[in-house]
Amino acid sequence: MGSYVPNTKEEQQAMLQEIGYPSMDDLFRDIPDKVKLDRELDLPDGLSEMEVRKKMEHIAAKNKIYPTIFRGAGAYRHYIPAIVDDVISKENFQTAYTPYQAEISQGILQSIFEYQTMICDLTGMDVSNASVYDGASAAAEGIAMCREKKRNKALISATVHPYVLKTVRTYCFGNGMDLEVIPEKDGVTDVEWLKEHLDRETACVLIQHPNYYGTLEPAEVIGQAVHEAGAKFVMSVNPISLGIVKTPGEYGADVAVGDGQPLGLPLAFGGPYVGFMACTKAMMRKLPGRIVGQTKDHNGKTGYVLTLQAREQHIRREKASSNICSNQALCALAVSVYLAAMGNKGLEQAASSSMSKAHYFAKQLAQIGFRTENRGAFFHEFVTVSETPSEKALQALEDHETLGGLPLDEHRILWCCTEMNTRAEIDEAVRILKEV
Repeated sequence: MGSYVPNTKEEQQAMLQEIGYPSMDDLFRDIPDKVKLDRELDLPDGLSEMEVRKKMEHIAAKNKIYPTIFRGAGAYRHYIPAIVDDVISKENFQTAYTPYQAEISQGILQSIFEYQTMICDLTGMDVSNASVYDGASAAAEGIAMCREKKRNKALISATVHPYVLKTVRTYCFGNGMDLEVIPEKDGVTDVEWLKEHLDRETACVLIQHPNYYGTLEPAEVIGQAVHEAGAKFVMSVNPISLGIVKTPGEYGADVAVGDGQPLGLPLAFGGPYVGFMACTKAMMRKLPGRIVGQTKDHNGKTGYVLTLQAREQHIRREKASSNICSNQALCALAVSVYLAAMGNKGLEQAASSSMSKAHYFAKQLAQIGFRTENRGAFFHEFVTVSETPSEKALQALEDHETLGGLPLDEHRILWCCTEMNTRAEIDEAVRILKEV
């Protein structure tokens, strides 16, 4: 804008005089001259609001918006009820974090408390934190909280999202944890390999369910093997899938993590998103970040407080098990409003519709030479393999204003359907690919 500082030169001068400085140079006189910039910043002249708007619209016009999308791979296009944007746009909710003067912000604290409660209901776990940055950091933090003195090794399935695996590797490198990748077998975690490599040094095992390829993992068998070895079981889940599949709690997970993006957050070119974390009561004090609790004040009125937060993150950093000390409050609020608006039935319908459309799409693709590679049950994503080059097939769809699946290699594509995809869109995509 023309003036980025929201006060005038006269107002600045009045403030300087109030604190006893005749000029701005006097205010910064303790800073050595050799580190000061002795010229004006090389910045273009400011623009008016109208000019800025036109410029931003011109830049935004370069973005390609597809009316039809068959791609997921960690970020999903779901229907977002209008009430979500309406609520989170209210000025009194416009904060990115948990408030630092917490107890004076009862509205924000209540919204986080509601979020935590819904995440516990969704995952079947006992306690949730106030959220973390995204699903990848949630997975990495979930592994870190399972670390013990005599157990310093984590096992992670090769079928998790590649970006999650990269993030976990970075965390483990930083905190000194050993990390081993469990190979995949037929598109799911190799259970036999896992059983052979579980030992007394294993702190935890993390799987993604449904996994990166959309396939449901043998989570019950894996969880049982992990607990028999005395390790913790961490599950990364797609929250929409929990509308129809078993919860991490039902599988006996110790920690449940995931990305809340499907729950009311738009694709938004990659963010901001929100990572959710929940665990059993026994793991509660190892949960990173913050937990908002409900209580009564001296008048008997309901109030909300920051019940737990890992203070060593701030004052004993060398002993900290996590560096998470804030949260994604605005995104968590969007998740809360979405879940409240959808309800149990609405979430079940979204999950069921996504899954049934994906299976219909897979069946139609198989009839034209795109064979489904998934051997087990899959949710709303699946992999096809065909003789047609992936690039050629996807380009044909793009020529018809359709974003196809994610190419995994020259002949394999990861497809996705949600409740947003109509049968007409699916049939049209199949017709285009049949011509290819």
